[in-house]
Amino acid sequence: MKAFLNSHIGRRGFFSVGRTKTTLVPAIPWTRKNKRQVHQKRMTSKQDGFSLIELLIVVAIILIIAAISIPNLLRSRMAANEASAVGSIRTMNTAGITYDSIYGNGFPPSLAAVGTTTGSAVSCTNAELVDSVLTGGTKSGYNFALNHGQMILTSASSSCSGGYGYSDGYTVTATPITTGTTGQRGFCSDASGVIRFNASGTPQQTSPNCTDTTILQ
Repeated sequence: MKAFLNSHIGRRGFFSVGRTKTTLVPAIPWTRKNKRQVHQKRMTSKQDGFSLIELLIVVAIILIIAAISIPNLLRSRMAANEASAVGSIRTMNTAGITYDSIYGNGFPPSLAAVGTTTGSAVSCTNAELVDSVLTGGTKSGYNFALNHGQMILTSASSSCSGGYGYSDGYTVTATPITTGTTGQRGFCSDASGVIRFNASGTPQQTSPNCTDTTILQ
């Protein structure tokens, strides 16, 4: 009987022997195809989802990357805003000198005088020497202001009847909307054309002169 079972297990399958019935169950040949199918099933069962530990590791990696990249992004943004503010200060200085050359009205009395007001004709009160965005006083994370001097021109010395300029100069300032976020340094200039900055974000001026001592190189 033992020899019979051994011979049939090797050639046709194996016997399942019970109390009352003997059943022949065919054996599955262990071919490369079957091996690959079993391996694929095992891989599929392993890839059904992520464990809690795996998810926590992914979240930790994302937080580390964010902690590194966000401060760098903010610094880059502030540097770009500061560069734009310095450019706007230079534009306002050029506009102030050009204003006097065109109208003989001294230095401008306000930002609107050298700016652009939509729907208004070009004049000594709307010279259009500065774009409409900068005329509004806010651009690229900074607030801008033009402060007139102390010595106003009279009607006899000015060719402008709509608003008199000032003979002793002006100051222009750029202040970050949110210090440390939209910009760090505040900038100031006057009729001399020299641009100065304040590291705390608030430019110092007593019109018609900037009083900050640090000159922008």
